[in-house]
Formats: sequence, C-alpha cells, structure tokens
Amino acid sequence: MSVKNPNPVDRHVGMRVRMRRMMLGISQEKLGERLGLTFQQVQKYEKGVNRIGASRLMQMSGILGVPVSFFFEDAPTETEMAEDMLPTPGALLIVPGAIQLLQAYARIEDPAVRRSLVNIAESIARPAN
Repeated sequence: MSVKNPNPVDRHVGMRVRMRRMMLGISQEKLGERLGLTFQQVQKYEKGVNRIGASRLMQMSGILGVPVSFFFEDAPTETEMAEDMLPTPGALLIVPGAIQLLQAYARIEDPAVRRSLVNIAESIARPAN
C-alpha cells in the first residue's frame, strides 16, 4: 500500500486554519473543544491529511472570526499544484516563532537595524557548502 500525499488545496486550507488559530492564540485542544473534536483531528485538518467538510469549515470560520473565503486566499492554482512552488508568505507564518519574529521586527524603528537583522538571518539560513 502506498502513502497518499495530501491534496495541495487541503494542505493550504489546513495551513490557513493553523495560521489563524495561532494568530488568535488558541490551542489545538481549545479549537477541538469548540468544534467537538479531539486535538488530533485538528492536527490532521491543519496538516491537510483529512479534508475539512463544508459545514465544518463554516463552523471554523465562525470560531476563528473570518469568512470562509479566508481559508482559500492564495490557494495554489492548477499550474502551481503541478509545479514545485515556493511556499506563499502566509504559509511561512506557521513556522514556529515566525509571528513573534515579525511582531518584534515591526517594532524596530531604525531601517538600518532592520536591514542588519535581515542580513544576519539570511547569513544564518544559508546552506553550508
């Protein structure tokens, strides 16, 4: 039996659920309680392993305070799904610490200091040769 990869749109919708949940500071457990699910099911939705049905997506939109369309913003097109595209900026926000880093970055007033921080991050992130 082969392992089935999640559909790119299901992954995207799950990523948007996770991003919004994290922006609101809601745990997977709390979201699961509000939905009448286990946190494991929320994890599966967020990873795109399990598809989110229409009625569940409506329920999530109410809990997370966004319209249903929010979950599909910047969703991959058919062409992008066929190609190996870079993650959207929104997808990068689910990386642990990304939101906190951006909030701190936004508070830096000096443009030279912001540029230095970007340079440091880029030099750290470069693959070792």
